[in-house]
Amino acid sequence: MLKKKITKKELSTSINGMHDIEEPKYFAYQGLFEKSSEIALYYGFKPIELSTIEKEILYTASVGAGTDIIDKELCSLKIKSNRAALRPMGSPGVIRAYIEHKMQSRPQPVMLYYYGSFFRDKKTRNGESKESKEFGLEILGTSKSIADATLIKVVTTILKEANFKDLCVQINSIGDKESRGVYTKELVSYYKKNLANLCTTCRERIKTNPLQLLTCDNEKCQSIKLEAPDSISFLNAPSKKHFREVLEYLDAMNIQYEIKNSLVHESNYYSQTLFKIVEILPKEEIEEKIKEETEEKSEKEVKTKKEAGDEKAPPIPVETVLAQGGRYDSLAKQLGYKKDLPSVGVTINVDTIINSPSHKSINSRINKKPKVYFIQFGFDAKLKSLVVTETLRIARVPIIQSLAKDRLSAQMAVAERLNIPYTIILGQREALDSTVIIRNMKTCSQETIPIDKLSDYIKNKLK
Repeated sequence: MLKKKITKKELSTSINGMHDIEEPKYFAYQGLFEKSSEIALYYGFKPIELSTIEKEILYTASVGAGTDIIDKELCSLKIKSNRAALRPMGSPGVIRAYIEHKMQSRPQPVMLYYYGSFFRDKKTRNGESKESKEFGLEILGTSKSIADATLIKVVTTILKEANFKDLCVQINSIGDKESRGVYTKELVSYYKKNLANLCTTCRERIKTNPLQLLTCDNEKCQSIKLEAPDSISFLNAPSKKHFREVLEYLDAMNIQYEIKNSLVHESNYYSQTLFKIVEILPKEEIEEKIKEETEEKSEKEVKTKKEAGDEKAPPIPVETVLAQGGRYDSLAKQLGYKKDLPSVGVTINVDTIINSPSHKSINSRINKKPKVYFIQFGFDAKLKSLVVTETLRIARVPIIQSLAKDRLSAQMAVAERLNIPYTIILGQREALDSTVIIRNMKTCSQETIPIDKLSDYIKNKLK
């Protein structure tokens, strides 16, 4: 069998839709994760590291057929004889962990947070995307409305720390099993009356997954969707009470919200409260973004639009979805647990936040600006250099250095270009004497200090 020849380009490029994250963006992601974790911990959440690869059946059994996630976007793979998938979302994995690790024996509710990469094989406006970063929060083991409100409060707090000001919670309720069943029948009846005017996907969804009719963005179906019955009208008394209480909590916390009757999520396992947290940009900012996008258009794009008879630029959405979540009380039973486990979760779209013009980076604790450039030249000096580096690490003094350069002048030139206040010089003589030279880059003055005194000396200087 002939082996396919691998090109250099194939070896030196990543899989389409996967992303490397470099500095400084790495620290922007890290800073947001640290701040989100800190806020979550203050509210009583505990961390969990979820498996990146799960059994495929975990998602097919929970999300269900008739959804884009399962039908089009699931990143499936085979590990020996097992069908597996890269995780597309967090909640099914959290439920699996709850059952596997017998978390029902812990004080309830169990409150968890997680962070990492999630995978869906889909096309976006900006191109192909498989990998996304998300921060998730889950409360398992309570049906109380305060759990729903707590997640919304924690997420809005995180977003405000990241400099998002114009936030609105879009919220809906599809009720419990009883309410959802009655509403689904009414929705199917309404859409069947309009069957001839529906897109092909919606005609199929009437049979397989009726609630997904409300997620259709095909222009052909929009007027029909607009007149569709709303789920709130079909809530029974317990579901009405739960939803009303959630809204009362939001009022008490002065959190702006909008009841959105057409709001449903892609997964089948949701019930009761559904919500999205969106940024609503002021009109001036929208106009500025449209102007910037228009100016950036290439002549080729403009020409293509003219040829197609459409010179109008694609509309920039007024609302940007930053987080979404909801209640999933029956998911545990779907996955083999002995009974329903009332639970609620939310995920923050970290990539969307980091790439938003509204985002202001949060300083990461691990991102220490170097205040010392460490120069070593000569083999004896390099032998002793790691002792100096460790001394400075213990003293919590971050450094920058050039391990490959040997000439003093070349390293000094780098130190001057980086505008670092102090340089530590370790040459052959200093290595023999167990000393270093500390040079003030501003005044050009320098002193020779024993290595065992270096820690205290440099800390005092930096103060």
